[in-house]
Amino acid sequence: MGFYDQSVTTVKGEEVSMSSFKGKVVLIVNTATGCGFTPHYKDIEAMYEKYHEKGLEVIDVPCNQFAGQTPGTDDEIHDFCTLKYKTQFPQMKKSDVNGDNALPLFEYLKSQKGFEGFGKGAKAIAMGVMLSKIDKDYKNNPDIKWNFTKFVVDRQGNVVARFEPTVKMEIIDEFIAGLL
Repeated sequence: MGFYDQSVTTVKGEEVSMSSFKGKVVLIVNTATGCGFTPHYKDIEAMYEKYHEKGLEVIDVPCNQFAGQTPGTDDEIHDFCTLKYKTQFPQMKKSDVNGDNALPLFEYLKSQKGFEGFGKGAKAIAMGVMLSKIDKDYKNNPDIKWNFTKFVVDRQGNVVARFEPTVKMEIIDEFIAGLL
């Protein structure tokens, strides 16, 4: 099974097949409303506005698995995002990205692009220290490590990148621009 065989459910309960994104570049991100990385919503929305007409789609999957930083109902999360960050991209139903109840889409994405580290800098070091207390083996498994992990799928349905939340949004913007 490939990317186009996956699906997700919207906040309204409608199933969205990834096959509807054939020929597009897709950014898939697990999000949170109460995280230090929540301001990424602003940059993701800016990319969506800048590149949507050129073929970028965003799939936002709120997830409450990381320190409970996504409380609230799907409607409350959606209201927060649209009011605070003016998001226009589609938001899916709050879902798990790791464990027994993980969305099959995220299981697929992790199988294609595993964890390769947090990079350099203070945020990267802080994430490593925090995660080593939670999971001493975190470096050796493909699980999503925190909110705002981003996957990029190219126009042919290939998972071409995984960006941890510590990666600067400018780098992700440049990468996506190169695919469009």
